[in-house]
Amino acid sequence: MSYNWNWGIFGSPVPTGDTTYLGWMLSGLQTTILLSLSAWVIALALGSLMGVLRTVPHKGLSGIAAAYVEVFRNIPLLVQLFIWYFVLPEVLPFGLGERFKQDLSPLAQQFLSAMVCLGFFTSARVCEQVRSGINSLPRGQKNAGLALGFTLPQTYRHVLLPMAFRLVIPPLTSEFLNIFKNSAVCSTIGLLELAAQGRQLVDYTAQPYESFIAVTLLYLLINVVVMLLMRVIENRSRVPGYIGGK
Repeated sequence: MSYNWNWGIFGSPVPTGDTTYLGWMLSGLQTTILLSLSAWVIALALGSLMGVLRTVPHKGLSGIAAAYVEVFRNIPLLVQLFIWYFVLPEVLPFGLGERFKQDLSPLAQQFLSAMVCLGFFTSARVCEQVRSGINSLPRGQKNAGLALGFTLPQTYRHVLLPMAFRLVIPPLTSEFLNIFKNSAVCSTIGLLELAAQGRQLVDYTAQPYESFIAVTLLYLLINVVVMLLMRVIENRSRVPGYIGGK
């Protein structure tokens, strides 16, 4: 196969002349990181809340949380993204949809829709991890908290959740990594994240191998950094007497 490798293309200026093709890639990397971290904040907060609700004795609250998980876990991410970006602004009441489309720039619309979509989609998976962590604890811990005079919310806050989160750090690491990889889907609504910038570079330079090798290496870099960070957190929070504990 005849192919002209040209790694120097990354130093060439883009057609607009305001940056280089490497600048495009770094801009996409920045967007991917900001999008994924913002969505992770939503996913962790909302998923933790739903995970708690799934374990409470109130059937109504646990049923709502279970329905939430089934909806957001079983609808494909791409479909959810289209709903958030194309459908929801058309059905929002009180003129909110029109304000969303008129007052925000296209980039802001794409970023907010992608952030919320990724956050809600991942929160359903975080919910199940938190639920499993709470359910894995001995029942005596909850009873001990209540016996000490704690209310049920206080028992969750001071007794159950601190221990459960320490146990579910490994599976949460997987979800944290997935949110970076799933962000590539957001290019379908026009958001110029890392994968979209790679395709754009191919369109302008006709150098697909260099473009997607660079994209692959940047995703790998993100994942390695996340893995190392979460490994440090896991090592410092291991629970003696439990799996992986010292």
